[in-house]
Amino acid sequence: MNRISHLTSELKSSSVLKPEDYLEPRCLLCDEPFGAEKEVRPVPQARIIERMNSFMAMRDYDGAERHLLYWLEEARLGHDRRGELMIRNELTGHYRKTGDRENSLANAEAALDLIKVLDFEGTLSSGTTYVNAATAYNAFGEQDRSLELFEKAKDIYENEGQTDKALLGGLYNNMALTFFSTDRFEEALKFYQKALDAMSEVENGRLEMAITYLNMADVYQRSLGIEDGEPHIYLCLDKAYELLTVGDIPDMGYYAFVCEKCAPVFEFYGYFLAASDLVQRSEDAYRENMNQ
Repeated sequence: MNRISHLTSELKSSSVLKPEDYLEPRCLLCDEPFGAEKEVRPVPQARIIERMNSFMAMRDYDGAERHLLYWLEEARLGHDRRGELMIRNELTGHYRKTGDRENSLANAEAALDLIKVLDFEGTLSSGTTYVNAATAYNAFGEQDRSLELFEKAKDIYENEGQTDKALLGGLYNNMALTFFSTDRFEEALKFYQKALDAMSEVENGRLEMAITYLNMADVYQRSLGIEDGEPHIYLCLDKAYELLTVGDIPDMGYYAFVCEKCAPVFEFYGYFLAASDLVQRSEDAYRENMNQ
């Protein structure tokens, strides 16, 4: 009797049509029926960035990569396209810093695809994605693609009345780097000055301004030579060093990173004491950040 009841139950359940039995798939390559909506499980974006910053503050690049890849998979499994876009942008920058061309550009293109999927084109989010991708393409020697993406970001940022000055400063500084790498020195200096003007209105923007001044020194060195460019170069170095050594430090991890990257530039131009001081400041900041 129990066996018969069990078979009857199976037959009844198998005779009931379910939506997937009669609805056409949304995609012929998958089993998802048309009209079915996937539940989105958002990843904790703020916490991901905070944890990422802590890895970078300790110079733990491997840990940062594992962290981002873990959350990338969580975002994909949770169908969180917005979260995936944020993480793809972070991975683009991370791999750029570690010199991994293939993974940096792959994540850049994935992020560019996502802004289309999300219908974010023309938004500030797409502008940020364009800047990240353009910076990566410039770093790996593809200047034409880089400038194409920078121009898209520029159109968005400059036509959006509420664009944060920090975003504009970052755009102009990175755009100038691309002009510099193609020997378009006048345009590079023009955009570096625009970056300085923007960052001067940003609270705690002095570290970015210091980096811009060092970039300008490189433009004068390349375009005029060490001897003819000396007055301009030394003025830029003096301003950069002052910005790096005067004032409060809101983020010790970032300060350590900037000092570490700037020290070799001072050493190249013969500012050996300044370079040594920045190396020490970087080590002290890293140590203090790790002890917090």
